[in-house]
Amino acid sequence: AMNKTPDSNKLTKLQELDLLLPREIRGQSHTIPRIISAVRRGELGLTKPSRPRGSFLLLGPTGVGKTETVVVATNHVFGEGKLFRFDMSEFQNQEALGLLLGARLGEIGYLGAVRERAAEGSLLFDEAEKAHPRVLDILLQLLDAARLTVATGQTLDFSGFYVWLTSNIGSAELMSLQHSNEATLERHVLTRAQQALRPEIFARVNEKLVFHRLSYEHQLEIAEKFLSREIEFLAARGHRIELDKTALPLLVRKGFHPKLGARPMRDAVEKLVGDAVTECLLTGRPACGILAHDELHDRLGVF
Repeated sequence: AMNKTPDSNKLTKLQELDLLLPREIRGQSHTIPRIISAVRRGELGLTKPSRPRGSFLLLGPTGVGKTETVVVATNHVFGEGKLFRFDMSEFQNQEALGLLLGARLGEIGYLGAVRERAAEGSLLFDEAEKAHPRVLDILLQLLDAARLTVATGQTLDFSGFYVWLTSNIGSAELMSLQHSNEATLERHVLTRAQQALRPEIFARVNEKLVFHRLSYEHQLEIAEKFLSREIEFLAARGHRIELDKTALPLLVRKGFHPKLGARPMRDAVEKLVGDAVTECLLTGRPACGILAHDELHDRLGVF
């Protein structure tokens, strides 16, 4: 069954990844080709049937696109609802094992529930280094054989899934060793991750990728991406607004955080644009015109 040629719909989706991922994820062009090629191999049946379709360890600071990459790739290849996300900071004690695999005879646990809902997709384990050692054992089994036995006694097959681990281990240094070159920083982060995650788990992951800090240029690009979406959303409601580039530095200032990266950007854009449009509508003017930095009030305005 594995050798059947993929349908044209799937092939189109795999081809589209080249355009989609770089458009959605800015400043990580060194990681994207490797992710795309691993996903393509997985989807074309070129990986070992007794393993997950692909496995990834995404390293780097918070808010630079690690989780977003998984979301975008999974939704595109499989459609909505095939991404199952576990925050490993909630699995720090031994009891966490029961949550994942079922605590008592007859329970299927979270992972059993995933398998009941889907035969393929992505399992995302965020902040993997925080998991209890017994939970890391489960990850190892998953990476090694793509099979897990739950409390009901059933053995579940996860070979249709991609396994993604994320971690910001070592990235505090990434932020402070500003003067080192990227290759040195990557080596440093990979070494730290190998120590924190156990060498055998590290060895089992196909792709180990270090996401970089976002440069100011990339922060501006991300602001522009969210802003264009917001303008499209408003256009559908009859508000014709054009973007003036002076708005972007303001959005970076309000929406980019040294510790959280671009995570607050989406909310900042919605709030600032929403306030500007509200201002217009409340004064009885239609919200049409140029969206620019209102320097007097240090906010966005429609002019």
